Amino acid sequence: MLAANRLVHVINLQRMGFVSAYDVQMRYARYHLDELAGKQGAQGFNVILLVEHNPVYTIGLRDRSYTKNDEIKLRQTGAEFHRTNRGGLITFHGPGQLVAYPILNLKDFKIGMRDYVCKLEKTMIGTCEYFGLKARTTENTGVWIEDRKIGAIGIHGSRYITTHGVSLNCNTDLAWFKHIVPCGIEGKGVTSLTEELQKDVNIASTIPVFLDTFRQKFDCEIEEQFLSKQDFDILPTKENLLKIEKEYSNSIDDVDGDVEDEKNRVGQQRLSHP
Repeated sequence: MLAANRLVHVINLQRMGFVSAYDVQMRYARYHLDELAGKQGAQGFNVILLVEHNPVYTIGLRDRSYTKNDEIKLRQTGAEFHRTNRGGLITFHGPGQLVAYPILNLKDFKIGMRDYVCKLEKTMIGTCEYFGLKARTTENTGVWIEDRKIGAIGIHGSRYITTHGVSLNCNTDLAWFKHIVPCGIEGKGVTSLTEELQKDVNIASTIPVFLDTFRQKFDCEIEEQFLSKQDFDILPTKENLLKIEKEYSNSIDDVDGDVEDEKNRVGQQRLSHP
């Protein structure tokens, strides 16, 4: 029987804007950080937040290649644009894409950031395998089917507490990716489960597979739930959303870990997982 701290609660935020979901992430991360700081009564919970975003382009902390003019052009497509404190370069999130934000204390799982990235990649690879697709990792970030990217990863870590996460294209409208060079990688394509299988594969049918694969890779127990009353209480309201957006803009400079740094440490030691 696994210890209680290896229990991961799954909260399905369903359809939600990027900034609102980021605020939920930060609140769950704060529970962990307050516990680590010894704050009286504080208790962190390991959770996975599942979300389907409204159309949004996001870039990582170290991506300086997109100017204000580029941002304006991308906003004119009808999508939002946000600079984030995650690793990685530009990507798109939107309808038909499963986004998972694990808010974990990695010490509970006895792993570091390198193993964490590897397990997230293997979770996406295992999900693809369930659908009969051969996916892999390469020297570039993310998960690929041949030279087509199907899953993206961009994380942030602070004192072993993780935020941000992964996205897997289910039945995403791939036309959104034509406006960018996804993750800054020239000459590569983007794909989805639906595109590869030539039949509709939606988020709802992908979630159980993703969660079961996550459970296996992280050797944990999964407890699925929709939003409880407590979860609703921490969601941002329309009245404080502008404040949240301002706080979000100010927060992205406070970073002490991301997946790009981890990729550099891993280096060229492996091109793909067996």
